Amino acid sequence: MEHIVSAVTPGSIAEEMEIEPGDVLVSVNGQEPEDVFDYRYLMNEEEVLVVIRKPDGEEWELEIEKEYEDDLGMEFENGLMDDYRSCRNKCMFCFIDQLPKGMRDTLYFKDDDSRLSFLQGNYLTLTNMSEHDLEKIIYYKLSPINISFQATNPELRCKMLHNRFAGDVMDKVRRLKEAGIMMNGQIVLCRGVNDGEELDRSIRDLVTLMPELQSVSVVPVGLTRYRDGLYPLEPFTKEDACKVLDLIHSWQEKLLKEYGTHFIHAGDEWYILAERPMPEETTYDGYLQLENGVGMVRLLKEEVDAYLKKLPGDDRKRRVTIATGELAAPYLREHAASIQKKYPGVEVQVITVKNEFFGGKITVAGLLTGQDLVKQLKGKDLGEELLLSINMLKSDEPIFLDDMTVEQLQTALQIKVSIVESSGNDFVNCILNE
Repeated sequence: MEHIVSAVTPGSIAEEMEIEPGDVLVSVNGQEPEDVFDYRYLMNEEEVLVVIRKPDGEEWELEIEKEYEDDLGMEFENGLMDDYRSCRNKCMFCFIDQLPKGMRDTLYFKDDDSRLSFLQGNYLTLTNMSEHDLEKIIYYKLSPINISFQATNPELRCKMLHNRFAGDVMDKVRRLKEAGIMMNGQIVLCRGVNDGEELDRSIRDLVTLMPELQSVSVVPVGLTRYRDGLYPLEPFTKEDACKVLDLIHSWQEKLLKEYGTHFIHAGDEWYILAERPMPEETTYDGYLQLENGVGMVRLLKEEVDAYLKKLPGDDRKRRVTIATGELAAPYLREHAASIQKKYPGVEVQVITVKNEFFGGKITVAGLLTGQDLVKQLKGKDLGEELLLSINMLKSDEPIFLDDMTVEQLQTALQIKVSIVESSGNDFVNCILNE
């Protein structure tokens, strides 16, 4: 694959050397980089010989002196500088298989790439990882790596991933452990499949990978209404959630005494389904699994409460609406009430939006679509401004899952829409118009 330069940072070494978008990186110190990690490794020198090929075919040899870890300031058309590796599994719980037809193409791509795990925090199954890939992680000391275990029972894991090669995950992970590679894990729990005794077995096996395996989250499978022809999974009940939490808490108590860490963590959804209070902040061991929905509710409360203590309060007037999913709505109402105690002139309406697009079993705000927002908010008195979580949007564009833009939503509802970042400070500031 050609490594085509897409952009050059102003004032960078690359700009000084007259490297331009459209140029091709041929080699660094006589080696052609296989991917972004090769490139970064090769660039960690004070003197580098870079070969650049211009669009007319002319090749420039550039001898560059720089600080050891300085980058040249080049961006490439392909961020990995290599093909993205897709997943080879047919997991019984795969969310992408539960998407309706007609959505944007990128939503249907199933990645299972160790480089994306390191760069973006994506979770890997390790099923398409070759010996070369393992050696590369170990050689470059890529940490942390995030791994989807689902089960440590080899036969069960093969069944869940529908891949006869999926049973050797513990062998691969032990190699990473021996090399000192730090890891985090997850278990997507499916009712009647990998819960109960199988979950207990998985936790027992994964404990042997500590401390390199820093944490493991247990999250319930997400089920949409588009499951025709897929494995017949059922949603968890309140009783099921209580059993899951009891098992996880028993392990947490044992591990905290023995190792000083809770290690195994339950996703926030379990506590909501079980109608139990969220654990205290210390339980989350520094929020290692925050991006996996573990501790988000607790962290937001801690941040909102701490920030409000610093604010004096006043008599400003403001009326806003927050639209969110069923999962977060009760907690956002609590935070809104806390704000209104200090700012009695600020009216905050929290509207729960049901996920009709994917089905009622999907309750997180991040999977709400623009069309559900329009359908359920149109005609309501939303005040001066509508506030939405940034989790509803594509990471690099103001677009919802159904390709509706924030601008289109504003036009449809005839109201200003503001996007709230993920911290408690942002939440309070958006409500107060700070």
